[in-house]
Amino acid sequence: MNSSQSAGATLVVSGDGRYFSKDAIQIIVKMAAANGVRRVWIGQDGLLSTPAVSCVIRERVGADGSKATGAFILTASHNPGGPNEDFGIKYNMENGGPAPEAITDKIYEHTKSIKEYLIAEDLPDVDIATIGVTSFSGPEGSFDVEVFDSTVDYIRLMKTIFDFTSIQKLLASPKFIFCYDALHGVAGIYARRIFVEELGAKESSLLNCMPKEDFGGGHPDPNLTYAKELVIRMGLDKSKPQDDPPEFGAAADGDADRNMILGKRFFVTPSDSVAIIAANAVQAIPYFSSGLKGVARSMPTSAALDVVAKNLNLNFFEVPTGWKFFGNLMDAGLCSICGEESFGTGSDHIREKDGIWAVLAWLSILACKNKDNLNGENLVTVEDIVGQHWATYGRHFYTRYDYENVDASGAKELMGYLVKLQSSLAEINKIIKGIRSDVSDVVHADEFEYKDPVDGSISKHQGIRYLFADGSRLVFRLSGTGSEGATIRLYIEQYEKDSSKTARDSQEALAPLVEVALKLSNMQEFTGRSAPTVIT
Repeated sequence: MNSSQSAGATLVVSGDGRYFSKDAIQIIVKMAAANGVRRVWIGQDGLLSTPAVSCVIRERVGADGSKATGAFILTASHNPGGPNEDFGIKYNMENGGPAPEAITDKIYEHTKSIKEYLIAEDLPDVDIATIGVTSFSGPEGSFDVEVFDSTVDYIRLMKTIFDFTSIQKLLASPKFIFCYDALHGVAGIYARRIFVEELGAKESSLLNCMPKEDFGGGHPDPNLTYAKELVIRMGLDKSKPQDDPPEFGAAADGDADRNMILGKRFFVTPSDSVAIIAANAVQAIPYFSSGLKGVARSMPTSAALDVVAKNLNLNFFEVPTGWKFFGNLMDAGLCSICGEESFGTGSDHIREKDGIWAVLAWLSILACKNKDNLNGENLVTVEDIVGQHWATYGRHFYTRYDYENVDASGAKELMGYLVKLQSSLAEINKIIKGIRSDVSDVVHADEFEYKDPVDGSISKHQGIRYLFADGSRLVFRLSGTGSEGATIRLYIEQYEKDSSKTARDSQEALAPLVEVALKLSNMQEFTGRSAPTVIT
């Protein structure tokens, strides 16, 4: 954005509070002033969750009637923070969503040729801790910086989506114990305002809800590996058994756009989570009471959502990884609820994934299922809801194997081999039967390509898919092929529609397809790895 393009603009500048954010805010403010920006909006203490930024862009109106034209979000998402860890900057557009590739590519091209930049170095630092408006006479004219309450706009929006009264009644039930872990990210300020002050949860329900520049020395990634304290409290760490874990637990990442949902001694996969929210949304969430426009998932995410869409006769979209693809569908009125296997869930209320929205959606479903039994002995639990879903729609047993920092040339050879193999389904099935005779036949194999139904853009080479006759899938994706090596992600999904088999052990159910995936791809031969770096 040059000075002619930025003249009169209103920019939002805030982030998840990680190290260097406060310094970066002051730099951005001074550069904005020098480039003719009319006003900058900053969340108090420089804090705004990524979903809240999208909300502010879309919903907030300044005292003078101004609307935000874009935002700089200071975050590296679920990566660690601190002086020796990650810092990042995202740019969001006027619709509240991430900048599309055409914009980010143009920004990158500018960085290769830039010879100078404008900055108002004499502008004093702004007090970002105090709410209010500070006016300056900038190099390009009047310039205002407004510091505002980070939570007000977001909470107002949540109240138009959910029935807070019904959730209050659920949290007031003596049988329902609630727990939320912000992992010392920005979600903490929203958790306290929403769950404690608005919905009446006990202060003791909150874990790690004080934002810290280094996230308390932890890794703010909401999964079973990094959310250790919550996992123990919810009874999922067998080495540290708990007598009476809470009925419901959830965690957030650093910028509060990702979420993890847990029941008592029970983990809900992100793929199941979005499918269950979609299946119950019309009955449980007022915002969707008139019906869903459609649903969407990223290609590697399990097909649990596909089955819901088919049964409920909903428009369904399978898109490449990247929230901007969901945003296009939402802007066109084609999608209401969407999600991805990497712990992101959201809806068309904003144009980012939204971790606290997902928690409120689950609490709404639990409140709906328990509305006549809040003081009874046997509440409908998270595990009950998931079990009922599997009985109705079948279960998609699911796992992800990540092979990190493997030799780039070997990784490329593996992907090339898998593409070449797809030329003959007969050959694929012959190899598979030689590995496991109890695995279904492959009925379709391709390299996923997406044509956006809204703007017509085409995204190629998005991953290699093997689709089986029984609804199971194998997906291989490659990322990062620079000098430091590559990452191969293998997604393994076994569909089971026999309700008598949906409760069996996940590892047992997936074992045949895991063996097929590793041997079909010659994973060890191409990568030299006998095991993945991470299993999710």
